[in-house]
Amino acid sequence: GECYKVSPPYDFACPWTDAHEGITHALRDRQYHDRDAQYHRMAELQRVRKTELWSFSRINFKQCLLSKRKLNWFVNVGRVDGWTDPRMPTMRGILRRGLSVEGLRTFILLQGASQNTNLMEWDKIWAENRKIIDASAPRYTAITKANAVPFVLSAADASELPAQPQARPVLKHKKAPELGSKLKWYGSEVLIEQADAVLIADGEEVTLMDWGNAVVDRVHRDASGAVLRLEGRLHLAGNVKTTKWKLTWACAAAENVAVQLVDLDHLITKDHLEDEDKMDENAPWINQCTKEAHDAIGEPALRLLPKGETIQIERRGFYICDAPYIRPADPIVLYFVPDGKHMYGYRKPAPKADASSA
Repeated sequence: GECYKVSPPYDFACPWTDAHEGITHALRDRQYHDRDAQYHRMAELQRVRKTELWSFSRINFKQCLLSKRKLNWFVNVGRVDGWTDPRMPTMRGILRRGLSVEGLRTFILLQGASQNTNLMEWDKIWAENRKIIDASAPRYTAITKANAVPFVLSAADASELPAQPQARPVLKHKKAPELGSKLKWYGSEVLIEQADAVLIADGEEVTLMDWGNAVVDRVHRDASGAVLRLEGRLHLAGNVKTTKWKLTWACAAAENVAVQLVDLDHLITKDHLEDEDKMDENAPWINQCTKEAHDAIGEPALRLLPKGETIQIERRGFYICDAPYIRPADPIVLYFVPDGKHMYGYRKPAPKADASSA
């Protein structure tokens, strides 16, 4: 009749639905192992076809929460922007962080259906992901704004150095020409990283990537030794194989774009939380700084980067575009994608003076 509306309990329903849906092998979490005998007994009483049960263990990662109740605490107190935040261990979260579907699938297949409970490092899954994205990630250049050093160039041959900034097509990925080309800008003043500039001596010959060699005539430094600017001249006839320093650079006079290079960290500092660990703002295992953005100057070609595309910022690492170019006032937001060796593109996020917010 319609007086009562009831639903069959889990242990009764599963054998029935598995049999009638044609399931030959049911893969179940190891936590249900003690109920396997009950499952088979229910199937026998219902007189349905027997389904084979395969148990597997959950994969646990260090410094990673999988409890929905505990993850919900981070959402409720505003330490993350929601369940899709790239710091969250949800499917949408890790995909937004830069983990590819193919990389995740490859990692899971490598693990197999083990029944051993383990606590894994994150480096293995990110290393597998790198193998996938490395072959298809276009290469771009971005120089951190706080560390940009001008390199003023001259040339004996005027044809080698354009009087005005000039764009030339170059491959997005030298080993994958099928990805197409981008426009790279050239001019008489380029920007390089401070970390590269401090290594260069007067009179040294260096290689400007995607251009050629240049001789650094003079390095101007301040009292602390930091480089203020460099002066030099192009030497495109030079052999790139003989230079010690290969420099990434951006044309200073081009219509460069504002970029934020974002490093993310784990939500907790403890490898594994116990049941008695309470969710509290003052808990010592709560990571007080899980996100840090670094302003950078990106080459103009980044304007065409769509949301969700994974790229490589040359000599810094892989990034995924979370916010594409819309207008000059809003920077392009790129999240660093760990590669198995490095968790951060710039440095590990450091707690600020007001470490109460993530």
